[in-house]
Amino acid sequence: MSIFDASGHEQVVFCHDPESGLRAIIAIYSTALGPALGGTRFYPYANEAEALTDVLHLSEGMAYKNAIAGLDHGGGKAVIWGDPASAKSEALLRAYGRFVESLGGRYVTACDVGTYVEDMDHVARETRHVTGRSPEAGGAGDSSILTAYGVFQAMRAAARHRWGSDSLAGRTVGVAGLGKVGRHLLPHLTEAGADIVATDVSAPARAWASEHFPKVRQADDTDEMIAAGLHIYAPCAMGGALNERSLKLMDTEIVCGAANNQLAEPGVAAELDRAGILYCPDYVVNSGGVIQVADEYDGAFDFERAKRRTTGIFGTTARILERAEAEGATPEAAAEVIAEERMASVGRLQRIRLFD
Repeated sequence: MSIFDASGHEQVVFCHDPESGLRAIIAIYSTALGPALGGTRFYPYANEAEALTDVLHLSEGMAYKNAIAGLDHGGGKAVIWGDPASAKSEALLRAYGRFVESLGGRYVTACDVGTYVEDMDHVARETRHVTGRSPEAGGAGDSSILTAYGVFQAMRAAARHRWGSDSLAGRTVGVAGLGKVGRHLLPHLTEAGADIVATDVSAPARAWASEHFPKVRQADDTDEMIAAGLHIYAPCAMGGALNERSLKLMDTEIVCGAANNQLAEPGVAAELDRAGILYCPDYVVNSGGVIQVADEYDGAFDFERAKRRTTGIFGTTARILERAEAEGATPEAAAEVIAEERMASVGRLQRIRLFD
């Protein structure tokens, strides 16, 4: 892969500390709206190419997510290559923090798959440019709580667009993935009166759901769940859930979930549209978490303020779906245009030089 030709990234940094075992890549897609903000994913990739591909896609998605969420942040992401269960250590995380600090604020990191608030506390001992820390360290804590709340708001907006009512009562919602976000989504859906089907590759996650939400039906796997007839399918695990194969199995009216990079190939959005499936762009749906960590980074964190901003995902999703319908475009294309318009119009203000 040619990094320069990949997708217009401003900067890609490879970080290596042999003593701690750190092998990380930081990708900055854009700083047009401000410092690039995006989480750190700790994952046992099959090889370097897979890690690079993931960080490039994720950082680009963060630029669009932050723009459409109305944040004064560009898009960036980092991946640490390794198994967090065995490779993670204080020394590794602090080494990573020093690499983040070396970028001088161009990139602000936070939690993602495989990293948690306590990890960000370690990173924060080496850099100021970190958010998503624990409350004990002065941070906002678990951002997946507002991520799940934002997913729920997007679902309501999609339901209103498709069925004329934002109520989910009696609607069958399939949740694939009961990790950080999926488990926080279940109480919102339960309170809304939805009929929930869930699945997860992790036996402990399934056991947790059985204990805390005994009325949730569990499917053996995602294939079984998406073929069984859903009103809403919520991918909440890893990316690439929407592909040529899954599309052939899918029996649902709406796709609205928290996973990043759900579209495995660019043409899948059009295929969903042709199949009559309403797709809510993932970087719009799951932006509650970044709204929270941005609130923390910008000053004293206020949960209620961040929640109010996250509630706005309802209106943003509705606006995208309405624009897509009016223009005969896919929701993905409509969302991209809205984000690019903001990056261009607000980003140009950086050309107005300020002097101390």
